[in-house]
Amino acid sequence: MSDLTQQIQKQILDAYQSGTALNIIGGNSKSWYGRVPTGEPLNIGGHSGILNYHPSELVLTARAGTTLAEIADALDTHRQRLPFDPPYYGEAATIGGTVACNFSGPRRPYAGSCRDFVLGCTMINGKGKIMRFGGEVMKNVAGFDASRLMTGSLGTLGLLLDISLKVLPHRLAEQTLTLTGDFHQAIEIMNRWASTPLPVTAMAADGKLIYFRICGTSSAVEASRKQIGGELYEDGLNFWKELREQSLLWFDDPRPLWRFSLPQAAPHIQIDHILEEDWYIGWGGAQRWLKSDLSFDEVQAVARDAGGHATLFRGGDRENIFAPLSPALIKLHQQMKKAFDPSGIMNPGRMYEGL
Repeated sequence: MSDLTQQIQKQILDAYQSGTALNIIGGNSKSWYGRVPTGEPLNIGGHSGILNYHPSELVLTARAGTTLAEIADALDTHRQRLPFDPPYYGEAATIGGTVACNFSGPRRPYAGSCRDFVLGCTMINGKGKIMRFGGEVMKNVAGFDASRLMTGSLGTLGLLLDISLKVLPHRLAEQTLTLTGDFHQAIEIMNRWASTPLPVTAMAADGKLIYFRICGTSSAVEASRKQIGGELYEDGLNFWKELREQSLLWFDDPRPLWRFSLPQAAPHIQIDHILEEDWYIGWGGAQRWLKSDLSFDEVQAVARDAGGHATLFRGGDRENIFAPLSPALIKLHQQMKKAFDPSGIMNPGRMYEGL
């Protein structure tokens, strides 16, 4: 455990006074996400340690540089877990980077996103001021919830010092089932089961097989298995981990990787010259992965037509990553950036140019 608050604050104050841009680095496991980092390195990986953990209250507070592995080990001792099933993308992954990216795993549609479980945080803004938002209970904010605003901001509003999170118990039993079906069938089948009270905690499809993870009591899991049918997938634990970490063979491809966020029941997208095997469906249909050299504008047009938006997740030209903002949203982002980081020194341009 190390508290580097004073050292970090001094570097930010010096940068604020000199107008020096800062590139926030934790475990450096997600440097590929977003636009290309710029600025002087501000390494907070050593700012680590679990500050408070109350298993009976299902609350944990940790410094931003604490690794996900350390947090998982502490939670496992009490058979608890982070509910949003965060991807690591590397052994050095930290809770600060995970929250800054708002990354969630296969469980996200059924349990909630990373943002949903952030109770509070301590951060340093672009003027070097330490600020505390939220607390350690679910209902602790009257008015604007700035702690959740920090979630997914990629460090462009300030630097996270510590985060308080809601945790949940492990499930008692878990099984993975598979059904056969193409993407059109998969979307229909996954949405059918999503509308039932069965304890399904993950669904995905690769164009040949449809994968279901069911978790709960042993009796509930067994009853669900009988209703869904299909085949028992013996290596389910590894499958969901590999999907979460993008270590499945499908992801081993040099082409740009696009993430589509769509209505869960949106029909399967078909594009001229795009092969079926270049698609992968996650989150029960709400997340569609595509490997393609299509241009940014082409992909965004396809996503809009399907009722959602797309992000360049990995690879490709990192000049444009996220879906274009409307003039009203651009103005809102600019106002937030000015309020938290008036000199524009915190991870400048990591999300959008000029922010």
